[in-house]
Amino acid sequence: MTQVLRLALLVLVSTVVLAFCFQFGTSIIDDIPLRNSIVIAFLVAFSAYISVRNLARFPGERSWFSLQPVVVLWFGLAVLVVMLFRIPHSVAYLLASFMLTALYIQFDDWYFDKRKKLVLAYAPFGRAQGAHRIPHAEWIRMDTLCLPAESIDGVVTDLHARDMTTEWQKFLAECTLQHIPVYNIRQVEESLTGRVRIMHMHENELGSLLPSETYSFIKRILESALVLAVMPVVLPIMAITTIAIMLESPGGAMFLQRRVGQFGKEFTIYKFRSMCKDSEKDGAKFASAGDMRVTRIGKFIRKTRIDELPQFFNVLKGDMALIGPRPEQKAFVDKFEDVIPFYSYRHVVKPGITGWAQVIHGYAADVDETQVKIEHDFYYIKNFSFGLDVLIVMKTIYTMVTGFGAR
Repeated sequence: MTQVLRLALLVLVSTVVLAFCFQFGTSIIDDIPLRNSIVIAFLVAFSAYISVRNLARFPGERSWFSLQPVVVLWFGLAVLVVMLFRIPHSVAYLLASFMLTALYIQFDDWYFDKRKKLVLAYAPFGRAQGAHRIPHAEWIRMDTLCLPAESIDGVVTDLHARDMTTEWQKFLAECTLQHIPVYNIRQVEESLTGRVRIMHMHENELGSLLPSETYSFIKRILESALVLAVMPVVLPIMAITTIAIMLESPGGAMFLQRRVGQFGKEFTIYKFRSMCKDSEKDGAKFASAGDMRVTRIGKFIRKTRIDELPQFFNVLKGDMALIGPRPEQKAFVDKFEDVIPFYSYRHVVKPGITGWAQVIHGYAADVDETQVKIEHDFYYIKNFSFGLDVLIVMKTIYTMVTGFGAR
């Protein structure tokens, strides 16, 4: 079933069919609250489904924890509009429509997406020779100019390979004419892993990673508004955390440190102190698993990410964003720039409290892990969008609950 038909079925079930169940034997046209509710439910179901499909473009395992908040968000906006403009509506109908939409979207994702594993055939030359090592897909090698007998979702090749013969070029063109998608290996690798491989980049490719200035401006306004909106909840948590830290170990509750931000400019980052006093008196170094410098309160606030809450003030100042690459200390930046190609390009966007690399990869404690993390950062910059930011927010909530990546 195509996505258009799946969307049409959702709208039909959550609006029209439900309306007839509510008004069985009577006229819907004469019931103004119900009629308004049908229109609202239609717009919400349509928007929620499209938003979820947009999230599905990005790699990573999806669960109810990343899908249902999208549905809740759209219905919450609808309720807000209804209350502000005092639109006559049916509470029972909207509640029933919300439940149907949530259940349908979850079932749709499970039945049509998770049950079906992506099957791709690959032409074994150029960079595509190692395609079978890319996760989240089933790979079929094509050693001859012939499509495999199995049903496939597309053909993957290295479109820039020097050893591609004229026969292979004609074959790939014929696949396209037969409506079989032909993908470049780099495109597939990025979409399945959520990384942009920096070891294989060239200087002229950096232009494709430039983030949208328009969205950067909108993002700044939205994030500042969101920070101000949650402050009544965040400030009491920060006050309790301050007291707990000062009662457990000597020293102040806050930890101030210089970090490298957008365009390489340094700024002071605010964090709750999670380590013993003077933990970095011998110089900056990575935290390790089971680090003895971390206090008992520190372990908890690191796991739940409460130690990052003071950075809301960095967001309001404009030094940071809610979402973006994590800012590093100058000593680490200088070291990484010497060994990791194009490392400094991650500074083209504002650093964030959370980010794609944090929710996908977790903590990095050495150069090799940092290189993988940078590749995730580059993926974020290349796909800089509202949809990806929403997905990161959902995954951040998950990491706060599970403690993923904390040290």
